Amino acid sequence: MTDREQQDVLLELLNTTPVVDGVVQDQLADPEAARSWQRAHGGSGSAEERRHLLEARDGLQDVVRGSRPAASLAPLLKDVVSRPHLSSAGVSWEVDAPAERRMAVAAVMAWSALQEAMPGRLRVCANSECRLFLIDRSKTNKARWCSMAVCGNRMKARRHYQRTRDAVAE
Repeated sequence: MTDREQQDVLLELLNTTPVVDGVVQDQLADPEAARSWQRAHGGSGSAEERRHLLEARDGLQDVVRGSRPAASLAPLLKDVVSRPHLSSAGVSWEVDAPAERRMAVAAVMAWSALQEAMPGRLRVCANSECRLFLIDRSKTNKARWCSMAVCGNRMKARRHYQRTRDAVAE
């Protein structure tokens, strides 16, 4: 899997708790829906895998939001080993983790690689009513919303309404 694909899976995982009609939804709360998500992303779909994946998702969400330190993710990496493989292309590293924890470990590793390659680019949507995350891949690093079509337009419309209301009040 490429770095971009790993980042996309991480973002999809982080965004499995959207706000719908003002209520936080957990798209992985239903075991059958979670099993389907896990399998679609290379997992086995087991209940144990889901438990570790939810722990990783919740921990990573808190770390990205700044409500927990990165060190809080350490238990997710317990007993994980990285082994080198040498080929004509160079050295690559293979992560060795228990099968039921591979998806959770992959999520933490994708977060870490993203932090190293693109620091500060993974962040929370600037819409305070939204719980989604975004990866800013723009040159200017000024993306603010998970979706320009949804949150971006809402926030711009609110600011416009506020400006016109304030202008009328003066």
